[in-house]
Amino acid sequence: MRSRRLVAAAYAARVSYVAINVLTVPDGAGATLEERFAARQGAVDTAPGFEHFELLRPLEGTSDYLVYTRWRSEADFRAWRESQAFGQGHASGSARPEGARPAATGSTIWAFDVAQQSSAP
Repeated sequence: MRSRRLVAAAYAARVSYVAINVLTVPDGAGATLEERFAARQGAVDTAPGFEHFELLRPLEGTSDYLVYTRWRSEADFRAWRESQAFGQGHASGSARPEGARPAATGSTIWAFDVAQQSSAP
């Protein structure tokens, strides 16, 4: 029983923080959004505590895109959000040509701690 508690404590100490940015994307703007993300691909990869990024395209039930990021901790995510790199990357849609409309018209952040995880062997 003691070893199970130690394993659980070790797991809890290394649990990741997940931030999902829910982007409201107008009809017909999905390809533009994807192109703009592709233009900035890898920009977050060197941020301290960054672990993973995925841009999720909706297939059915919604037109919202999800930007899934995983971090070592909430503090790492917040530090990135307050960083100069974040500000530069998000300033007026940095990958948006002058005069072009935003590809997303709204944004909501969902935040989670990873409670359980599993990976393929």
